[in-house]
Amino acid sequence: MGQEIKCRVEFGKEASEGKALLETAEVLFRGGFRLKIPFHSITAMEAAGGKLKIQFADGSAIFHLGPAAEKWAAKIRNPPSRLDKLGVKSGTKVHLINKHDDDFRRELTERGAVMEKSKPDLVFLSVKNKDQLVELAYLKATPVWVIYPKGIQAVTENDVIKAGRSVGFADIKVAAFSPTHTALKFKPRNR
Repeated sequence: MGQEIKCRVEFGKEASEGKALLETAEVLFRGGFRLKIPFHSITAMEAAGGKLKIQFADGSAIFHLGPAAEKWAAKIRNPPSRLDKLGVKSGTKVHLINKHDDDFRRELTERGAVMEKSKPDLVFLSVKNKDQLVELAYLKATPVWVIYPKGIQAVTENDVIKAGRSVGFADIKVAAFSPTHTALKFKPRNR
């Protein structure tokens, strides 16, 4: 999701101006104090009059978001699925390169994605180390999601970006793929 709004937040006896961020699985606030509210910790939520009131394990916070309050509440209640974030619809032709987990394969099948090697709409390249990024050189005509582990030095975000750009791709989007992996999307540059 990655939406950001400058707003006022009240939490307990504190109130501050700052930035609220609506992420895939949490709401963050950075201002005179910081808040991190994972969706799974929310016990109640109400949006009305431009205010989003969230009750969670640590208390209650009121976000003064204006017209975005109702939209944020709807997105928190119904967060996009992994395949929604990755742009996979029924009938999307996908090609998986290297090892992908069974849950991802099952989600693709349930969504109605079609496995297609010759002319896919999207390629998913799973890498565990920098050496596997060489595969990008053979995928210049198709949008590619590179899926790599979070927080390990065998392959970093900078490694992925550098490899994609070196073969003519533009990096356009990043998404949380799972608790342990990140996905970074490349598309061919217009020439």
